[in-house]
Amino acid sequence: MTGLTHFDGKGDAHMVDVSNKAVTSRIAIAEGWVKMAAETYEIITEGRAKKGDVLGVARLAGIMGAKHCSNLIPLCHPLPITKVAVELTPDRSLPGIRITATVKTTGQTGVEMEALTAVNVTALTVYDMTKAVDKSMEIGGIRLILKEGGKSGRYEAK
Repeated sequence: MTGLTHFDGKGDAHMVDVSNKAVTSRIAIAEGWVKMAAETYEIITEGRAKKGDVLGVARLAGIMGAKHCSNLIPLCHPLPITKVAVELTPDRSLPGIRITATVKTTGQTGVEMEALTAVNVTALTVYDMTKAVDKSMEIGGIRLILKEGGKSGRYEAK
């Protein structure tokens, strides 16, 4: 299975051996959004959600999600994460919330999965905290927008 690093020569899944890789500074940024009804958007931005501060709780959930990535994704390495930042930006034009997660480490493998996990967990928390008023919310646009560090160098989404 050429090019797929999580498979051995027999095609069996395995955790990649990164012990011979150089320790470098690494960063990954991911993004996504939660679309919702205009009324739900107003409830969130006006701080009227019955479960509390939706954006604050979702931010913390995203940070925790990044820290627990290797517990959720079977072949991810547990990493010494040095920074996780989650930004939630209300966007009336969606209407909804735009999410950006930035994760940093100094290590032998990247933090793309941690950034993507942070965005997913953040979005799911926004949904969970407001589903009582809007079950039709849509989560989407989740993608890696920047990755830097390591042998493969810089990747930036177009």
